[in-house]
Amino acid sequence: MIAWGFSALIGIPIAFTFAALASRFPDAGGVATFAAKAFGPSAGGIAGWWFFIAGSIGQTIVPLTAGYYVAESLSLGQQWAPVIGAVVLITAVAANLFGLKLGARVQIALASGVALILLTVIIVAIPQIRLENLAPFAPSGLQGIGQAVIVLFFAFAGWEAIAHLSAEFRDVRRTLPRATLLTILIVTVLYLGVALAVVGTRSYGNPELDRIALGVIVGQGLNLSTVGIVAVAATIICLGTTNAFIASISRLGYALARDGWAPRPLQRQDRHGTPKLSILTVGSIGAAGLVGAALLGWGTDDIVFIPSVLVLSTYLLGTAAAVRLFTGKLRLLASTALGLLLLTVPFAGWHLLLPPAVAVAVLALHRRGSR
Repeated sequence: MIAWGFSALIGIPIAFTFAALASRFPDAGGVATFAAKAFGPSAGGIAGWWFFIAGSIGQTIVPLTAGYYVAESLSLGQQWAPVIGAVVLITAVAANLFGLKLGARVQIALASGVALILLTVIIVAIPQIRLENLAPFAPSGLQGIGQAVIVLFFAFAGWEAIAHLSAEFRDVRRTLPRATLLTILIVTVLYLGVALAVVGTRSYGNPELDRIALGVIVGQGLNLSTVGIVAVAATIICLGTTNAFIASISRLGYALARDGWAPRPLQRQDRHGTPKLSILTVGSIGAAGLVGAALLGWGTDDIVFIPSVLVLSTYLLGTAAAVRLFTGKLRLLASTALGLLLLTVPFAGWHLLLPPAVAVAVLALHRRGSR
């Protein structure tokens, strides 16, 4: 609960910092564009690849989560989760291939469904919450809280993702700040409410239970079988998230190729401006992870630290860019976000080696391709 609360607190200055950056510099490159303007093209290329890798791996984690719920609901066993996840991933890729207009309409409906489902979980959980389930307080100490915050960066990655779509807003300076404020309120209430529901009802404790906690809460609260209910709910939640991130990350892939940091074919667009090859690339990376889950038994808990640390690094570079690019109140806002982010860095442990390794590989491949 403390980790969720702290993550929500960090999310406020981060969200408004990226909204200000996206409003001032609308471009499909998102944080790659901001970093390049502040620190040069190499910083932009590195930041872009950090988030591209994180977002693409996320297209394994989110569909796999849907797979866990649906497989459990249909009594198939969790070994079927990657297969079900593949169906979710293929559906999201197909929706995006039709173009942003169709994808946006689908996303509005899915996002509304997500909010309604999570609100239902919170309401159903309230009578089941017991104060004794909140003890002992912080059993793993500050280290446990810090490590949980690192993992939760994956859950809060959406603050940056919208920046890659900012160039496609009709009036980004007016619309994006309003959307950001509304999103902060909705996300904070839903995330903290769901966290309290899971912890307060103690619907966790082993990998199998952890992966289907919301279904357990609904089933116990309504005193009925969750077959069908959980399957539909999990599919809507995860399909909505996958659909949104494929739209965002594919635009980032297009921008990286446009700026010479990714293979040039990724910048190809159809007559509607849809980067179809980039969409297929993001989907293929997600599919490769699902194959690994099927053949090697990877679970979401085995994978999530990778995108989480890369998102943290992306946020650090993005907020540092904002500190350099802005003045006055916006610089103070970005400095606050950067300071809060730096507090979490020591808890990433050996995973901190991953962002520098990616940076070295990106620079080496870029230099080789420039010869």
